[in-house]
Amino acid sequence: MRLERMHLVVMGFALASALPAAAQTAGDARQGREVAATLCAQCHRLDAAARDQRRSPPDFAAIADMASTTATALRVFLQTPHGDMPRYQLSPVEMDDVIAFILSLRRP
Repeated sequence: MRLERMHLVVMGFALASALPAAAQTAGDARQGREVAATLCAQCHRLDAAARDQRRSPPDFAAIADMASTTATALRVFLQTPHGDMPRYQLSPVEMDDVIAFILSLRRP
């Protein structure tokens, strides 16, 4: 079941990355980290040093490092139900902030 869910996640990122590029997220990464610490840290590791791509659910830094991770891909993912992931209703500002935080973890 976990492998199937991971395949769905990867497919979602791949499909979303094929969409036309949207304007860069104007979110605040610091605020996004606060939102993520409140809502996401129970399952995802938020530390920039945590980059285990095999971990389920994945570390945010590992997500950031995926070639298919874009602001658009993250936006689509965050608005789509996925297995055991809670259905948080983020405001547009919170979503921009969380996306900015995840993208800030990407290695140069």
